[in-house]
Amino acid sequence: MSLTWSALPVAPNEDFDGAPLLRTEFMLEEGHGSIARATLHATAQGVFEAYLNGDPVSDDVLSPGWSSYEWRLRYRSYDVTSLLQPTSVLGIALGNGWFRGRLGWSGGSAFYGKELAALAQLEIEFSDGYVQTVVTDQSWTAGPSAVVVNDLYDGQTIDARRYSDAWLRSGFSDEGWTGVHPAGLDFSTLTPYIGPPVRRQEELRPIKIWTSPASKTLIDFGQNLVGWVRVRVRGPAGTTVTLRHAEVLENGELGTRPLRTAKATDRFILSGGDDVFEPTLTFHGFRYVEVDGWPGELVSEALTAVVVSSELQRTGEFECSNELLNQLHRNVVWGTRGNFLDVPTDCPQRDERLGWTGDIAVFAPTAAYLFDVEDFLRNWLIDLSAEQRAADGMVPYVVPDVLKYVKHPSQFPAPESTAIWSDAAVWVPWALWQAFGSRQVLHDQYDSMTAHVRRVESRLLSPTGLWDTGFQFGDWLDPTAPPDQPEASKADNGVVATACLYRDARIVEETAALLGRSEDARHFSDLAERTRTAFNEHYVSDDGTIQSDAQTVYALAIVFGLLEEETRQLAGKRLAELVAESDYRIQTGFAGTPYVLDALSATGHLDEAYQLLLQRECPSWLYTVSMGATTIWERWDSMLPDGTINPGEMTSFNHYALGAVADWMHRCIGGIAPLVPGYSKVLIAPQPGGDIRWAKSSLETRHGKISVSWSRDGDAPIELDIAVPDGVAALVRLPGSDVQEFGSGRHRVSSTHAATA
Repeated sequence: MSLTWSALPVAPNEDFDGAPLLRTEFMLEEGHGSIARATLHATAQGVFEAYLNGDPVSDDVLSPGWSSYEWRLRYRSYDVTSLLQPTSVLGIALGNGWFRGRLGWSGGSAFYGKELAALAQLEIEFSDGYVQTVVTDQSWTAGPSAVVVNDLYDGQTIDARRYSDAWLRSGFSDEGWTGVHPAGLDFSTLTPYIGPPVRRQEELRPIKIWTSPASKTLIDFGQNLVGWVRVRVRGPAGTTVTLRHAEVLENGELGTRPLRTAKATDRFILSGGDDVFEPTLTFHGFRYVEVDGWPGELVSEALTAVVVSSELQRTGEFECSNELLNQLHRNVVWGTRGNFLDVPTDCPQRDERLGWTGDIAVFAPTAAYLFDVEDFLRNWLIDLSAEQRAADGMVPYVVPDVLKYVKHPSQFPAPESTAIWSDAAVWVPWALWQAFGSRQVLHDQYDSMTAHVRRVESRLLSPTGLWDTGFQFGDWLDPTAPPDQPEASKADNGVVATACLYRDARIVEETAALLGRSEDARHFSDLAERTRTAFNEHYVSDDGTIQSDAQTVYALAIVFGLLEEETRQLAGKRLAELVAESDYRIQTGFAGTPYVLDALSATGHLDEAYQLLLQRECPSWLYTVSMGATTIWERWDSMLPDGTINPGEMTSFNHYALGAVADWMHRCIGGIAPLVPGYSKVLIAPQPGGDIRWAKSSLETRHGKISVSWSRDGDAPIELDIAVPDGVAALVRLPGSDVQEFGSGRHRVSSTHAATA
């Protein structure tokens, strides 16, 4: 049911340090009986926190989040029935958020507007059916809060001497307050939430407090996280306590260089009494905090790290006998949680935090196992479609696309469709279809998917039919590339892009067939065949060598299905040779990393896949773990073996893309993979290797929970225990055994026999 708005968007007549408070007072109308229900619909240009009679209406934070505001401004709806009183006060606190705060590395802000505003409509339904409506209008008043600075990148300053909750009480004397005025808002952009809100997820205490070589007080929370620190403190009025945040230490001090221009600094000015500060109008990516100005002795009970993320249900679990792999998997989980803060961002700490399309394009299958991200990513895909329509079918590098408002980075030419990054329009909805089994996402995104592929097809300037012209990110952050040239990969850009185009065309062909678009299906099938033929003709030698002879080109060609079987086996053999020649150290970037283990294991090189996965020297997945990482790094060597930070300007310690390896771990170690979209038919096929003696995995699907546990003792048969939910069929494939099929229930299987428990 669509909402009819009678509210007026209002902005304060004064800005009040970028954190104004807005209020109205009203009485419940009499003669209509008891209250049946009361619903508050609210949104803001900026971020908002709403209160009714002194109580927050929800535990949401940073609402309404970040969307492509030009076309979509989401509103939240809250049940506030229990909060109403005969005389009530409705209050809204505003902050800059994404709407008016800094975005991107250019230093710019206020890309979407220069004025904060609120829109609220409280609908009170009485037992006789009468509805009383309280709305934002020009009768509201506005005044100052205790917040004197707020920015997502730079942090928040709170002056407790200015704090009072009297504005939320009836009879408030609004001396020093001012009025409001109508704000510009296109009501056609208003839309309800699809994805989950952002909320506090958990809290962590410090594990260590110490003094650095430079006499700085440092705090270690033991985990790289996203959120803020809640502080309890008492000291002389006017004392300023300063908290600076960073992900790592360098030379014994806070390692702030990776933040670039983001200040990531919160300041709390004390009232002289018992103060509690919680900076809910910002967020930081951090493990370590430097504290300055603390009055007296600092104890761990005074500081609490509050973890903030979109509210996502955890669905997938994984554990095995190798504790380093377990830590790697935990790092993937924490990296997902930290970067899924309303938008799937690249990183949560520096002056960027943007929805880079390439990162989620390769990571979506992993995310969809770990968490129920269906609505979260459906929401983001709607913004992608909106940005794409505005750009004549081009999928931008980031969504929402704030980069269109700034001078483009000098290392990139004018934006154009690019492999992997623009492919998010196709790969992300396909990953959601595979994981959750609902065709709705394919239906909703079909025009976007086809528009992307048709645009690329129309821009194939090469007479060969290859996608070998124009800018490409390519195998971004190949570890052999210079720190200041992340695009300088070994893998040929044309090979990478053409392989991705083939995958695009095949996926869209299948999507068209599923949706009954037979003519489109034929078109994209023809494009796929032409692309595959051109790829093999121009890039593949008779001996299976692929142009540029890099691990990534073999991985993509094998996994995406570009090669005939004989050539595929030759390519797998060459890939295994390259992996061995590199001493089983990673030689792939964003393009190849998600697929290199699949390419090896699919062509009979499981041992090489495990040696690559279990390598501990740099560059490797487990190198980061050995260096104390608690999230996935942006670069394989974001921290060098000597403990110094990579000299490249672009270095993050919380960047989920290279954690896409967890998808292989879930399927090939944990043993759970969908045979049909949504897991109504599941393949349980663990492939033990390396030093792994046991593994346990589970996945909460739309049909129920699938569980797998296996163990092996030397050369003894593999013992497997599975639990299959009602309505699901499981095919079990163990090494050296025939495929067996099981229905719902618990089953025990070995590599030589099976028995139903």
